[in-house]
Amino acid sequence: MSVKMWAGRFTKEIDERVNDFNSSISFDARMYKQDIEGSIAHAEMLGECGIIDKSESEKIIDGLKVILADIQSGKLEFDPTAEDIHMFNEAELTARIGDAGKRLHTARSRNDQVALDLRMYLKAEIKEIEKLVRELTETLCGLAEKNLNTVMPGYTHLQRAQPITFAHHLMAYAQMLLRDLGRLEDTYKRTNIMPLGSGALASTTYPIDRQKVCGLLGFDEITQNSLDGVSDRDFCIELASAISILMMHLSRFSEEIVLWCSWEFKFIELDDAYATGSSIMPQKKNPDITELIRGKTGRVYGDLTTLLTMMKGLSLAYNKDMQEDKEAIFDAVDTVKLCLTTFIPMIETMKVIPENMRNAAARGFINATDCADYLVKKGLPFRDAYKITGTLVHTCIEKNLTLETLPLEEYKSLCDTFEEDIYDAISLEACVMQRKAAGGPAPESVMAQIGYVRRKLDEKA
Repeated sequence: MSVKMWAGRFTKEIDERVNDFNSSISFDARMYKQDIEGSIAHAEMLGECGIIDKSESEKIIDGLKVILADIQSGKLEFDPTAEDIHMFNEAELTARIGDAGKRLHTARSRNDQVALDLRMYLKAEIKEIEKLVRELTETLCGLAEKNLNTVMPGYTHLQRAQPITFAHHLMAYAQMLLRDLGRLEDTYKRTNIMPLGSGALASTTYPIDRQKVCGLLGFDEITQNSLDGVSDRDFCIELASAISILMMHLSRFSEEIVLWCSWEFKFIELDDAYATGSSIMPQKKNPDITELIRGKTGRVYGDLTTLLTMMKGLSLAYNKDMQEDKEAIFDAVDTVKLCLTTFIPMIETMKVIPENMRNAAARGFINATDCADYLVKKGLPFRDAYKITGTLVHTCIEKNLTLETLPLEEYKSLCDTFEEDIYDAISLEACVMQRKAAGGPAPESVMAQIGYVRRKLDEKA
């Protein structure tokens, strides 16, 4: 068992069961790089401020760099009996360079050290998630460009409502993803604040230079209150919240793909590489990726709930409960990255079936609003036009017709205002093309949406 750095106060060894229960190295070892980089910056500051001898500072830095290289090469393995990654790195350093290693922890606590490591780690992860979200958004823009004229039904209450295009539908998700990027960027700003120097809770009596460390590690600013510096996990909760909303968007999209893949819709077909079969039904092609994303969304919600619940009753400053932050936020990060890295190529490779979308749009009277608008444009009040159109739809249902196939005399029997041009007004293509208002489904409007999204992506790059 490794020697505990805090052993002086105690007269007997900790029970192995307590050690296992208390240990966090099984999950915080992933922060080894951040822990070493933070320690290097801290050691450099200690040397420059004269808090430790400059030669010892340099010895510490050189030793830490070798440890980092050894971990990355696989030469050095983590000690599973170490309490955490911070203790492991410090113990390994001391074993290698002697008493100089014991000076590394001068003017800091594990409380501000872990807060630093976690912020550094999550900063890098936020950038990785942002990159994947941008990639998915661009994928949607590219697919939308290919489907500007692919007419499909738009739905409310999962009932066919009005004609739109597949491009228009895709760009709705692009807007959601832009908001996700905005939330991630905001979270990054509040994560990019440097807590080291807060000590255990009350700073330190040593003449440290926190701004020096802040600059060395690439943070925007330092935390302004030492109690808050060690006990703040808002950035973890905010990131888990942003990821939860992102997962919700992926889950909604996944639900639609599940529907679109079904024989009842058959709007798209997934590539064989991104679907699975059945053990007993040879005809099956299942959208398992999308179903798993729906399920994993609940898992990420659980991570957010864990963090909120963990923090809700904690007095200032640090409490051991906060060790639970890492597994929850690491899981949320890992899960959303896994979902995005499989979702993107699935979208890129899926086959769109325009004729099925068009056929579905031709049924369900989704051009009824346009029929009413036709009458309004000829002078009728909207409510009168609405009632006339509703009666026409009822007539079509009784006679197994559509508004496109209903004879003109049937139209005129209800309202003399109808003329032959009604058929042009209610054609699905016309219904879509005439919706040129900003944000609408007309091709020129969707192209403007694509341009807007791409400009925003360039701004965020």
